[in-house]
Amino acid sequence: MAVDKATEVARELIRRAPNRRWLRELTDLLDREVRAEPLQRIRSLWGLNNANLGRIFGVTRQAVTSWFDDGVPVGRAETIATIAAATDILDRKLKRERIPAVVRRPSERLGGRSLLQLAEAGRHREVLEAVREIFDLRRVQP
Repeated sequence: MAVDKATEVARELIRRAPNRRWLRELTDLLDREVRAEPLQRIRSLWGLNNANLGRIFGVTRQAVTSWFDDGVPVGRAETIATIAAATDILDRKLKRERIPAVVRRPSERLGGRSLLQLAEAGRHREVLEAVREIFDLRRVQP
């Protein structure tokens, strides 16, 4: 139902658009918003600020701030997708208010480091693998 409404609104916008340039600018704005969404979700659920995000993605706080305004650079999409996938699992398996504590808790399985520390060390794939392993019920079954 919501998709039908979105399609209807989009068609109306196209019909009423003053010109093609206006449509391109709207499309760019929507694209930037959609690309920033996973970053916003990570920041919110992990309880981070832009400086934390900068450390995770190896950029400055100012760069992260610009990503929210201008969209995430294509070259960073894979890394953000990896952390976003880990975030999705955490969100499905935990109460949201517990996620910031879980990502900060050191674990022997992670060499005494936390998920956040692994992410800040640029070990993004390991973060996703660790989160998958945490909730892999096959390893606790006989």
